[in-house]
Amino acid sequence: MNKILLLGNTGQLGWELHRSLLTLGQITALDYPDVDMSDPDSIRQTVQAAEPDLIVNATAYTNVDKAETERDLAMAINATGPGILAEEAKKRGAALVHYSTDYVFDGTKGEPYTEEDATNPINVYGESKLAGEQAIQAVGGAYLIFRTSWVYSLRRPCFVTKVLGWAREHETLRIVDDQVSTPTWSRTLAEATAQIIAQGKSYPVEYIRANHGLYHRTDGGYCSRYNWAGIIIGSSKTNKDFIVKSIIPVKSSTFPTPAKRPLISILNCQKTEKVFALSLSKWDTILQIMLLE
Repeated sequence: MNKILLLGNTGQLGWELHRSLLTLGQITALDYPDVDMSDPDSIRQTVQAAEPDLIVNATAYTNVDKAETERDLAMAINATGPGILAEEAKKRGAALVHYSTDYVFDGTKGEPYTEEDATNPINVYGESKLAGEQAIQAVGGAYLIFRTSWVYSLRRPCFVTKVLGWAREHETLRIVDDQVSTPTWSRTLAEATAQIIAQGKSYPVEYIRANHGLYHRTDGGYCSRYNWAGIIIGSSKTNKDFIVKSIIPVKSSTFPTPAKRPLISILNCQKTEKVFALSLSKWDTILQIMLLE
């Protein structure tokens, strides 16, 4: 049985990965403080102790605005750490699965980004995630990097939980309508990861090595945050608690933030669909299923 080291298992993606990967091997699931992704020695010691065949890294520094003033920490966790994981994986002939973001793009293309498009992050978070991709690619070996977007769940604070909270507290919500991407449920991303690994059957490392590279994986379709908020409120089974009466579309400039956000950062996932024979379900259908659980 393959030995899997899952890092970041208490996060919204990591929790779902722990659930989805259970049938694929013997899992060692760790998060801070058992492993400190800002500490190279902690990372190396963790990998060496676990002796994994497969490392799945669901850790990340994700506070986009705070990263502007905590650049060193964001870079340590999102860039240096993944590079060390790639080095350790290559040393022992293991494979690495890692996650990146649509924020590696500047959002000015005006149509969905492919894996071949030029990157140009406009905030420190995006810079750190791009540096993590590049660190893994520089090491080489058996690796899969999945760029995704707007990941959500009900287990951790995110846009979905914020909108649900606002709907209970305010009669009018002002939501930006010029930021466009694809909401992605952490469970569908985790299940897609497990399905891809399972395609390697008893030899996932060799399968990943043969198909190594950078891929885009989100749910299907796209929307603005304004559209997303409307579906969240309209589909929630807890809407008896809501006092919200209207949602007003506004521009991002209405809410100045320390970090700039890309406006149109939709990811084209056709490469992932073709290579791994995976189809994408529409984001709004997936969201409604999640909210009715």
